[in-house]
Amino acid sequence: MTNDLQLIMKMKQFLLSIWEILEVVLIAVATVFLIRTFLVQPFLVSGASMEPNFYDNDYLLIDEITYRFREPARGEVVVFRSPTSNTYFIKRLVGLPGERVSVKNGEVMIYHNDGSQSIVLKEGYLEPDIRTFGDFDVKLKEGQYFVLGDNRNFSFDSRSWGSLEGDKIVGLVRLRLWPINTVMAFEAPIY
Repeated sequence: MTNDLQLIMKMKQFLLSIWEILEVVLIAVATVFLIRTFLVQPFLVSGASMEPNFYDNDYLLIDEITYRFREPARGEVVVFRSPTSNTYFIKRLVGLPGERVSVKNGEVMIYHNDGSQSIVLKEGYLEPDIRTFGDFDVKLKEGQYFVLGDNRNFSFDSRSWGSLEGDKIVGLVRLRLWPINTVMAFEAPIY
């Protein structure tokens, strides 16, 4: 009888150990799921449309929570669902809701909501010889944004497919994790 009792005790101890391992695994999986769903998401850059600031195969972390508390700001780099396909893009926010955006003579001009004040964007994050080609003029509605790639000559952006609806924005680029020698955090430029 004591052998049977010892066997039962060992079996209970083994099952408790298995249960503890399962608890840890379940908590870890739930935590990762919640973080990736609601807080941050990884993103791998594909293509040259954001060079020289982001290169093909850069591994980024996207902040998914900030835009739940505030509106996107000019100059921020965002990841969004493409308005024309089922892919994700990375671009820079240039025009904000209610503004008029004009691309002419290689420059980007922003007309504020009341139409009385305008600025030519001084985009220090671009290569000095980069000009924004095209002849484009659009008045953004509420909830619409105008996005451009930093590599203006090789970017499929708002100049091609029009304004971006705000509900397509997944999140804000916060951190580059790879390649390791280019790890850095990002903030919107001051114009």
